[in-house]
Amino acid sequence: MEFNTNPNATLDEFKSLISYSIFHLNSGEDSNYTILHRAIIKKYFDAKNVRINYKEHTVDLQIPVGKRKYTGITFECQDLERFLKSCLKKDEKSMGFYQEALNHYSIFHAA
Repeated sequence: MEFNTNPNATLDEFKSLISYSIFHLNSGEDSNYTILHRAIIKKYFDAKNVRINYKEHTVDLQIPVGKRKYTGITFECQDLERFLKSCLKKDEKSMGFYQEALNHYSIFHAA
């Protein structure tokens, strides 16, 4: 897959990947899609130790509250697909991340 220079097209493709990943999610803790979901949340919140409990519909993560200080939070997330899509940004760094993920998952599915 080549690099898409249209940010809106990249966002649309990435949203489609999120929808696909939610629909095809298997229960494995470290499935490729679980890793993708955690990466989106980590990127958006600048978080670490992100854990998604798909059965309980909760997200646990640690967010920065100061220099090298993090606090843990847990929140309920009934619609993970919608939440993940709400975490998307249009800045250049994010767009590069989305394009990289699209390239990775298109290669992954082609295999």
